[in-house]
Amino acid sequence: MDTFMASPSTIERKWYVVDAEGQTLGRMASQIASVLRGKNKPTFTPFIDAGDYVIVVNAEKVKVTGKKLDQKVYRTHSDYVGGLKETTLREKMAKKPEQVIEHAVKGMLPKGPLGNQMYKKLFVYAGPDHKHAAQKPEELKF
Repeated sequence: MDTFMASPSTIERKWYVVDAEGQTLGRMASQIASVLRGKNKPTFTPFIDAGDYVIVVNAEKVKVTGKKLDQKVYRTHSDYVGGLKETTLREKMAKKPEQVIEHAVKGMLPKGPLGNQMYKKLFVYAGPDHKHAAQKPEELKF
């Protein structure tokens, strides 16, 4: 009895669509990260990118609990003196709601080249339309 180890040639990838309308940000992001890693498959192998493609629509309608809209802060630094920029979740949702979901999911993926490869299979759109209809994505419910 040998343990099955997936290889890049044996992986079958599917396309899924997730509707973010009314879903809680963190709970949805953890489920998406699990699908991107391939943990929902019986052929999961930790060191191989065995995950599926995920399309997220209606990112602007995701919800958060508590006072996170005003208290959650995203920080970026330009590497220059005084180059720290802070943005609240409310501001980020008004300008670029896609980045909120991308940031949440990326933090839940492995770090390094393997995580970068998994992250490239995530597509987030603010509205209800996406350009991946040719791939015939299935709806993914959580």
